[in-house]
Amino acid sequence: MFGKKNMATEKDLDFLKFIVESIVEHPEEMKIDRKVDEMGVLLTLKVHKDDMGQLIGRQGSTIRAVRTLLRIIGLKNHARVNLRIEEPEGGRGPAAPVERKGLDEDLNL
Repeated sequence: MFGKKNMATEKDLDFLKFIVESIVEHPEEMKIDRKVDEMGVLLTLKVHKDDMGQLIGRQGSTIRAVRTLLRIIGLKNHARVNLRIEEPEGGRGPAAPVERKGLDEDLNL
């Protein structure tokens, strides 16, 4: 049976679950792992590939806000909380190399 202390320390997990379920279109495919070590708490989040854009937001604003709130929850519980997002299968993958023109071509020399 879980003690009161253990339940209090998982507020970060409960918060993340609530927020992400409210944001994504496929909450049933969400998976969160929580690991605690001497460095603090690491929450690893995996969502459906179609939900990544919604979760990250424009220029990363949504996920940055979620991370900030998680850190505040961690401070209240005397723990350092970090969030890592796993790239889903079939996601973007590595970025394609960008072909650059030489300076001479840009200047039409």
